Amino acid sequence: MRVDADDFARPCGCGREHHIDVKEIIIRSGAVEKLEEEMSDGELKEYISPLLICDTNSYKATEELMEDIYDRCQVLILDAENLEADERAVEIVENYMEEDIDLVLAVGAGTIHDLSRYVAHQYRIPFVSVPTAASSDGFTSTVADMTWNGVKKMVKASAPIFVFADTDIFAKAPGRLAAAGVSDILGKYIALADWKIGSILTEEYYCAEVVKLETRAIRTVKDNLKEIAAGEEDACEKLMYALVLSGLAMQMTGNSRPASGAEHHLVHLWDMEVLNGHLNALHGEKVSAGTMLTLLEYKKIADAIHRKSCKVHTHTEKDRDLLQKTFGKKGVLDAIYKENAPEILDEISTRQLSDALPEIAQIIDSLPSVTDMQEMMSTAGCVSRVRDIGLPRETISDSLRLAPYTRRRLSLLRLSKMLTY
Repeated sequence: MRVDADDFARPCGCGREHHIDVKEIIIRSGAVEKLEEEMSDGELKEYISPLLICDTNSYKATEELMEDIYDRCQVLILDAENLEADERAVEIVENYMEEDIDLVLAVGAGTIHDLSRYVAHQYRIPFVSVPTAASSDGFTSTVADMTWNGVKKMVKASAPIFVFADTDIFAKAPGRLAAAGVSDILGKYIALADWKIGSILTEEYYCAEVVKLETRAIRTVKDNLKEIAAGEEDACEKLMYALVLSGLAMQMTGNSRPASGAEHHLVHLWDMEVLNGHLNALHGEKVSAGTMLTLLEYKKIADAIHRKSCKVHTHTEKDRDLLQKTFGKKGVLDAIYKENAPEILDEISTRQLSDALPEIAQIIDSLPSVTDMQEMMSTAGCVSRVRDIGLPRETISDSLRLAPYTRRRLSLLRLSKMLTY
């Protein structure tokens, strides 16, 4: 399977001409052989000092198939145990880099790609993506999910110039990783709903073509849940294709809006460990739990709107004490205040929100039911409950209250601070 990036970089009905940095995306058996050809005689031949970044798991999964590629690169193998895309990992990469590095190869899954795309952007070096698991949608994104001084941030980063996704590698990854990839895609239901709601209430940019792209990714995965769970190669390729599409959607908008909403804000909160200890769960698994919690809350709001029991009130700072108690004890309160200034809810009047409630209810009604979402996740082998990721049940209420503060972005979860339901 070859994805032609030119199909996505053309004038659009939204008024923008979307920019795509990636030149070619190959998803098939033997894709790394094509990478070797490109490095030997193709477009990558000009790069004479490449740095390959992997971790102990991705090295083990690729060392035989990619032996010749490893031989021609400076290789950094990071310890996969508790590896995070944070300032410590960035420092390790920077200390290891030779001065003449002119290309970065990311061989791994989400964390390796976040680190690689961030470093590539900082040093203005092109990078190439070699996904080793269909576990997240960050392979073709232009943002990196990083942790700086304990605060989760989405930072500007580089998109790859090539993607070589070899089925002989990623289809053999543990099924848990593929399930995490499915979870990341199913979370787009919430992200797209939040984006639409945000565009209704503010002048936020919204692109129907990008939404179609994300919707295609969702449909591709939804139609192949059983086959993905069974590890069928063709289905795994379709999952990787869907994840690549989601990354391209982020490239087209220049940010993570089409792929990240309230469900990811919950993940950001849990990753900051202000309410909970370290969760031994994959990113996609946390997205599953966040998606289910958010979906439950959104359906409650829609139900209250239909029953005409949903009341709109002026935003107040009733969360201030909880913010100080949780973020303050971790020393990140000032960073959270800075992230949320000026308060985004102050831009929305009670009249404006009241008038929008019927349309908001329609948007939420179009989401899968809680039962249908649970069934999809179960079919694909995804986790869906907070206890599955090790999160104490008593933290749910505060999680829903605090998650919107991890990102200054309008979501229905943030708007719920102006609602009684």
